[in-house]
Amino acid sequence: MELANWNPEEAAKIRLIATDMDGTLTRAGKFTAGLLQTLEALQSAHLPVLIVTGRSAGWVEAVAHYLPVVGAIAENGGLFYYEPGAAPQFCIPLADVAKHRQGLAAMFRQLQAQFPQITEASDNRFRLTDWTFDVQGLSQADLGWMGDRCYAEGWGFTYSTVQCHIKALQQEKAIALSAILAQHFPHLSHEQVVTVGDSPNDESLFNPAVFPHSVGVANVQHYGDRLIHFPTYLTPAAEAEGFAQLAQYLLQSRAVESSS
Repeated sequence: MELANWNPEEAAKIRLIATDMDGTLTRAGKFTAGLLQTLEALQSAHLPVLIVTGRSAGWVEAVAHYLPVVGAIAENGGLFYYEPGAAPQFCIPLADVAKHRQGLAAMFRQLQAQFPQITEASDNRFRLTDWTFDVQGLSQADLGWMGDRCYAEGWGFTYSTVQCHIKALQQEKAIALSAILAQHFPHLSHEQVVTVGDSPNDESLFNPAVFPHSVGVANVQHYGDRLIHFPTYLTPAAEAEGFAQLAQYLLQSRAVESSS
């Protein structure tokens, strides 16, 4: 459904934007001046943004502290950064991080035995809860085989426009976001949150039984045949421009509500 079909009265009730980053806040893999202006406009309107990304702990710590956002969930639900200088909050129980990473590495070696061309992602050494390698060059059949193999070994698997992720089974964006909302934003209901994304690792955020208001930027349509849960609304534009359209729609809806 097009974004314009979202009832403005319902849109005006949104109090938090939980959004993916790569392919959703970026354009061709980079932040833009327009994105910073959009985030600042949302901040000025007291409509906070929380990032929910698959990017590494080391990468997201900087993003959470430099961008005008209220926090960031990293590694597809592995950790949450919310206070500058504070240690991240683990969203999945890990008694021994080193042992956990050894298990992830062993699973990666199994995949590598079948696909010797895959190599560890450049940011993998900055990760704590998952293991990543580049998605480029892998077919849908390849990804399906990898997912089945990981699940058979007791691991989860997902991928985005950038990377493939080996992870814990319960490590999902929606699970982590729900926990963070309950702990850090207890005054908000799921009906007051809009979730935003563009790729398969955002699918849990599109589940209407969990988050009734979800938006996909236009490029999510590339994965239309691979998603069980599809976003409720779609922006006309792709990537960062699509996110800007959503922000404008929410701000306009709030302005109409205030004037009525």
